This record gives sequence, C-alpha cells and structure tokens, in this order.
Amino acid sequence: MKIYRIKREQFVAVSLGRCWGFFSDPNNLGELMPEGLGFEVLSEGVERVYGGQMIDYLVRPVFGLKMRWLTEISHVEERVRFVDEQRVGPYRLWHHEHHFEAVEGGVMMTDLIHYGIGWGVLGRVVNHFMVRRQLEEVFDYRREKVAEIFGGG
Repeated sequence: MKIYRIKREQFVAVSLGRCWGFFSDPNNLGELMPEGLGFEVLSEGVERVYGGQMIDYLVRPVFGLKMRWLTEISHVEERVRFVDEQRVGPYRLWHHEHHFEAVEGGVMMTDLIHYGIGWGVLGRVVNHFMVRRQLEEVFDYRREKVAEIFGGG
C-alpha cells in the first residue's frame, strides 16, 4: 500500500494555552470542516483529548454517502502535540499529528498527515483525482477558518 503525506503549517497570533484549548476540544473540529463533508461528532461528553480516547464521527466524504469514522487519540503531550489515528473509516491508514509550538507573537501549528487508501493502482488514481484534492481542500478551508476564528493567520 502506498502511503501519502501532507504537511501543513500555520501561524496563529494567540497564546499557546488558547490555541491548545481550542484544538484539543474535539467538539470544535466541526467548525473547521467544510459543510459539504457533513461532519458530526457522535461521541458525547468529549471535552478534551487524552491518550486512548476513542471519538466517533459521521462524515460524508464521497457523493454525500454517510460513513462512520472512529479515531483513537493515541498520544497526547499537553500543549505540545496530539495524534489521532483512524480505527474505522474511509482510509486504510490515517495517522494525523497535531503539533503546537510557542513562537514569538503566537503559535506555529504543524499538521503532519500520513494516509493510505489501498486498492493498488486504482487507489493511486483515486488518490490523485479525488482523495488528495479533497484533503487539500479541507486543510485550505481549515486555514481560512482558523484565521477567521483567531484573527490574522
């Protein structure tokens, strides 16, 4: 299976505590997703990420078809990073590292995503024409929303 990688960085002119507080609350993820994905957090009582936490979502990634997406928060280093990994969902592999670094005037956020979809040559074609583009659009949208929520960007 081919593994793909996406890396995104964004400066946010807020304190590390405020930035971490927002991103470590899974309920805020819906604000950062395009409406067309139909993203919903199904897990109840989820307020902060912690290691071993399972979070259940509903997404509509392709043609509006509903899919469950279960992720596990596999690692948490308070105010430094957390990692979510798919356990059930649309990808064969999903590993997303969220890094937060206090820098002069704010926080540098770095997302590092490794994903795989399988299906051999067909999967590579689907990735090129659909999956990669959709993920890039999601992270472009997220960049704009973060700038809107926190100002600047």
